[in-house]
Amino acid sequence: MRFDCTHSTPASLPAIVILAALALFSGAAVADDDDRWRGGESKQKYRDGPCKVEEETKKSGEYKRKTECKDGGAAAQNGEWKREFRDGPCKVKQEAKHDGYKEEVECKGRK
Repeated sequence: MRFDCTHSTPASLPAIVILAALALFSGAAVADDDDRWRGGESKQKYRDGPCKVEEETKKSGEYKRKTECKDGGAAAQNGEWKREFRDGPCKVKQEAKHDGYKEEVECKGRK
């Protein structure tokens, strides 16, 4: 049995077009995320479940992320609490109350 690649079926053409479009758009999304690590500046606001998240990156390499959740689920289990710690070059502040949860992450740029 021989495979003849000179004839294409009409059903395969839409599949090829869809795959090409997906490849094009996924590459553009990756390029936007890479700007943060190449010295570009960016600001993003989005939701992650019940939480609002703001991220900011500066050309100097500084990075900030603020997360606010209004549900207070973290404090319902363990009561109200606060903590501050370092995660590598980043300073992290977390606070849980009965009416919400907040987290701030600040990372200094490279010198």
